[in-house]
Amino acid sequence: NFEGKFESLDLAELAKKQPWWRTLFGQESGPSAEKYSVATQLLIGGVTGWCTGFIFQKVGKLAATAVGGGFFLLQLANHTGYIKVDWQRVEKDMKKAKEQLKIRKSNQIPTEVKSKAEEVVSFVKKNVLVTGGFFGGFLLGMAS
Repeated sequence: NFEGKFESLDLAELAKKQPWWRTLFGQESGPSAEKYSVATQLLIGGVTGWCTGFIFQKVGKLAATAVGGGFFLLQLANHTGYIKVDWQRVEKDMKKAKEQLKIRKSNQIPTEVKSKAEEVVSFVKKNVLVTGGFFGGFLLGMAS
């Protein structure tokens, strides 16, 4: 006889106590491939990629306008005589910088860059769907 030994579970109360992101994404930890469905991974990657691409596009336009406007104002100030550019000094400094680049030029990649690149490759391998969705969303965000 099992009549008095069962306890009822109110799912509505349990859902109210859970944050919305846990009910949507689950509570497990580990790579996203183990936690989320394919559709959820693509959605997360796509939305974050689109937002990043959209912001990158807007900031890029603003930065290009600022840099272009700055060059325009400098040329205008130079042409009207407000500033004078010492072109011989610019040429001398450019030659010096060019020589320093030749000296520093080597075919070896620094170990810090190698370790970061390995981390990125490892992340991409573990989260292929999220990464693919991110890049697709990024391209769409740049286009919109």
